[in-house]
Amino acid sequence: MTDGDGYFGEAVADRYDQSTGSEFQPDAIDRTVGFLSELADGGRALELAIGTGRIAVPLARRGVPVHGIDMSRAMVARLHAKPEGRDIGVSIGDFTTTTVDTEADGPFALAYLVFNTIMNVADQEGQVACFRNAARHLAPGGCFVIEVMVPELRKIPAGQNIVPFHTSPTGWAYTVYDTVTQDATCHYIDITEDGRGEAHSTPFRYVWPAELDLMAQLAGLRLRERWGGWAREPFTEDSTQHISVWEKPAD
Repeated sequence: MTDGDGYFGEAVADRYDQSTGSEFQPDAIDRTVGFLSELADGGRALELAIGTGRIAVPLARRGVPVHGIDMSRAMVARLHAKPEGRDIGVSIGDFTTTTVDTEADGPFALAYLVFNTIMNVADQEGQVACFRNAARHLAPGGCFVIEVMVPELRKIPAGQNIVPFHTSPTGWAYTVYDTVTQDATCHYIDITEDGRGEAHSTPFRYVWPAELDLMAQLAGLRLRERWGGWAREPFTEDSTQHISVWEKPAD
């Protein structure tokens, strides 16, 4: 990290909303927001790593009051520059430890962390802290939702530790896996207009569904449901991602 915004400073924030990945397509966002609004059931929602409001803005549009936590002031500035985002409250800080005052409005019915962001927390201790922080914000009966990929270890050729995931005339990207530490550092190389290459990398920590369930248990949460996608596709051994919902017991 080069500044207080972590890996999502001005350079990333400036182009984030122009991303063309499947997660940014209107139908994908609509499925995500529909799933989350149903779980919120009229209550408030807390988004960990709210960013530019890709999910928060349309969720608020559906009538769900949203508050966010994010360490990147650059990303949050883009959120608040949007007409429908300027009134969404954000607490600046690390979402594994930053707390939101719930004394006035009460605890949240829903907390969520999407788009593989649990893996941006690059150590197990921090991932456990994330679950505990989400749990302390939830009302009894409230839910914590995570969207994350299934580790792609089956794609690693025998004797190698690299999986490419993007190639184009203007750049490529690959992940280097360490199966001992569960490190999954992503390396990106972009070709500039003058033909030179710019490289940067982001560390991740891949995590298995069963490990996340144990983290939830340590935080006092229990698994409620797990799906292979936001449209509630069955989660199977061939699923490439999962949407997991853990519930804070009401008793």
